[in-house]
Amino acid sequence: MITSFISHPDCDLHHMGPEHPESPLRLEAIRARLALSGLLQQTMQSEARPASEEELARVHPLRHLRALDKCVPETGIVTLDSDTLMNPDSLSAARVAAGAVIRGVDQVYRGQADNVFCAVRPPGHHAEATDAMGFCFYNNVAVGAAHARARHGVRRIAILDFDVHQCNGTIDIFKDDPDILICTSFQYPFYPWRYLRSEWQNVVNTPLEAGTESAAFRKAIEDDWLPALHAFKPELVLVSAGFDAHREDPLAELCLEDEDYYWITRLALDIAALYADNRLVSVLEGGYDLDSLGRSVEAHVKALLGLPFEQ
Repeated sequence: MITSFISHPDCDLHHMGPEHPESPLRLEAIRARLALSGLLQQTMQSEARPASEEELARVHPLRHLRALDKCVPETGIVTLDSDTLMNPDSLSAARVAAGAVIRGVDQVYRGQADNVFCAVRPPGHHAEATDAMGFCFYNNVAVGAAHARARHGVRRIAILDFDVHQCNGTIDIFKDDPDILICTSFQYPFYPWRYLRSEWQNVVNTPLEAGTESAAFRKAIEDDWLPALHAFKPELVLVSAGFDAHREDPLAELCLEDEDYYWITRLALDIAALYADNRLVSVLEGGYDLDSLGRSVEAHVKALLGLPFEQ
């Protein structure tokens, strides 16, 4: 299995102040952990390119994109909402984050890689069609899905999101789209406080109570996601890989372990092997305790590489 690792130096330029949990230190922790474990050297490393306005406009209206452009400060930091702030480099980082998923989709369709992990920030899954929110500016995984359709003619795309927060932005963009299946697990009730109930045929919500541990999480995923995925038979699997449901994460109250991320990655890979010729592209979402984030991504990448959890 060839696993591609896509990132970009511009992702480190976006920051929202010294106290904000979504910081450049997240990517530093991931790179350090993967390099020390030797996993990074086993991947095919490449650099993202910025998503173009045309590529972003497949999921975000042009008027919204241009309104965001006008918010960029010349210096300092401006506030879009209580959680989401912007510095002069924020949209440059957001464009390469979205562009990484585009490049990953291209790689799996050109046969250059079997699967891909995009180590990028800012995250994307809270970004709705016309609303930047929840640390997110552009919806990276949605931009990748739209590119897969437009460039590669992909018909059925599954988006799997195991972040501790529900992917309201991805649902906002693709709700009622029969060719996109969204499976999302999340702490309930919890931010983003909207789209939390299943009202759309193509959205599989898996709400989890605070304190949920490994066994209950795995059973819920097997019960909710697997029947839908086998019925849907995706041609491409996209993963919004948030690691903030870990028991050590300070922003939420689920109790997953490192090995749960290995397990759910294997589950996604099995679906990709059955129906999508192994094509899977994963993109980083949440995860704010630096140590557990590094370990969880290590487990994720081990699974992508086809390695055992323990080495």
